[in-house]
Amino acid sequence: MTKVAVFMGSISDEDKMRPCVQVLDELGIGHVFTVTSAHRTPERTAKLVADLEKKGCQVYICAAGMAAHLAGAVAAKTAKPVIGV
Repeated sequence: MTKVAVFMGSISDEDKMRPCVQVLDELGIGHVFTVTSAHRTPERTAKLVADLEKKGCQVYICAAGMAAHLAGAVAAKTAKPVIGV
C-alpha cells in the first residue's frame, strides 16, 4: 500500500530526494517516487494526487528546486499533510 508520495518538480531534484526514498525503503514504508510539475504538468499532478488518495496515501513530500509551488499545488488537492522540501 502506498503511504507516502514523493514528488519532484524535475529529475534534477532526484539527488536531493533519493535519501528520503532510501529511508522509506529501509523502514518498509510503501511509496511512490515520481516527477510531476505544478507548472508544466498540472493536470498530471492533480490526477496523481486523486489516484493516490484512493489508494490510501497518507502524506506527500514535494521537492521542486528553489520554489514551493509543487507543494502548494498538491496541498490544494488534499487534506493530508504536505511537506515542501
